[in-house]
Amino acid sequence: MARDIDRIRNISIIGAGLMGHGIAQIFAAQGYEVTLADVSRELLDGAIQKIRSNLSLMARRGIGREEEIDPSLRRIKTVLSLEEAASTAQFIVEAVSENLELKQRIFRDLDSLCPSGTILATNTSVISITEIASKSKSRERILGTHFWNPPYLIPLVEVVKGQETSDEAMDVAFELLKKVGKHPVRVQKDVPGFVGNRLQHALWREAISIVERGIADAATVDECIKYGFGMRLPVLGPLENADMVGLDLTLAIHEYVLKHLESSPAPSSLLKEKVNRGELGFAKGQGFYAWTPEEAGASRRNLQEYLIGLAADKKGRNSNG
Repeated sequence: MARDIDRIRNISIIGAGLMGHGIAQIFAAQGYEVTLADVSRELLDGAIQKIRSNLSLMARRGIGREEEIDPSLRRIKTVLSLEEAASTAQFIVEAVSENLELKQRIFRDLDSLCPSGTILATNTSVISITEIASKSKSRERILGTHFWNPPYLIPLVEVVKGQETSDEAMDVAFELLKKVGKHPVRVQKDVPGFVGNRLQHALWREAISIVERGIADAATVDECIKYGFGMRLPVLGPLENADMVGLDLTLAIHEYVLKHLESSPAPSSLLKEKVNRGELGFAKGQGFYAWTPEEAGASRRNLQEYLIGLAADKKGRNSNG
C-alpha cells in the first residue's frame, strides 16, 4: 500500500469553483503537484487568488507559514483542457456542479484519457457513484471522495464505494487522504446522501417542520441546537451518546417520540413556498431570516473564524505533545 501511495505525485482537480479550489489547496500545501482545470480562465485566476487569501489568513492564525504560500501556489498549474489535466495525474478529483449527465460525460472522457493506474474520484455530495461511473468502462477505479465546505478546514472526507469500485482503489484513496491530513471514513454502500448528508438533512427536515407547524420560530430552533446538544457533538456523537445514557432509555424515548417527528418523504411545503417566492437565503436577503449583505458576510466570516480557530487549537495541541 505504501508503494501505491508513494507513486502518487501529481493530482488533478476538475472544476475550480467553491470546492475545487479548496481541494487543490489541500494537495498543493502538502507538496503535491496539482493541475486545476476549468472552462474559464477568469474562474481559474480567481481560484488562485482565493487560495492565496486562504493560505494568508491561515498563516496569520498559525496554521502554516507565510513563506510556504508562494511555493504552494507555484505547485498549482491551471489549464483549460481536460486532456492536459488527465495527462500526468495519478489521482483526479472531479468537483463540478451537481449535474449527473455532466459528471457522467467527464468520467467517460477521463476514463479514456487517463492511464489505467489513475484513480478517478468525484466530490459529489449526494449523487450515486454507481450512476456517475455507469458510462465509463473502467468502473472499478471510480469512487466518491465527498469533501465538506470549506474543504481545507473541515477534516472529514467520505470515501464512497460504488457497486464496481475495487477495494484497492478505496484503500489508495483512503490512505492518500490520511497522508494530506484529512479524516477519511469509508462508506461501503452507495446510497443517496452517503452518511453525512443523510444525517444533516434528517435534522434539517425536522427543524423546518418545527417552524412550519408553529412550534417555534427559526431563531429558537437554531438556538436549541447551537446552545444545547450541538455543543457536545464535536466530542460526543449520537450513537456514543446513546450508549452513555443507556440504550434502554433511548428505546423508551423513541417509543414515545418518534411517531411525533416529521417523516414525510417530500420536501416541506414551507420550504417550497419560500423558494417559489424567491426567498432563497443570503443571496436574496430573505430566507428563514432577513439578511442584509453585511449580516450575510458576517455570518460567513464567523464560520470561517470558528473553523480556523478549531484548526489552530488542534495544531497547537499536536505540537505540544
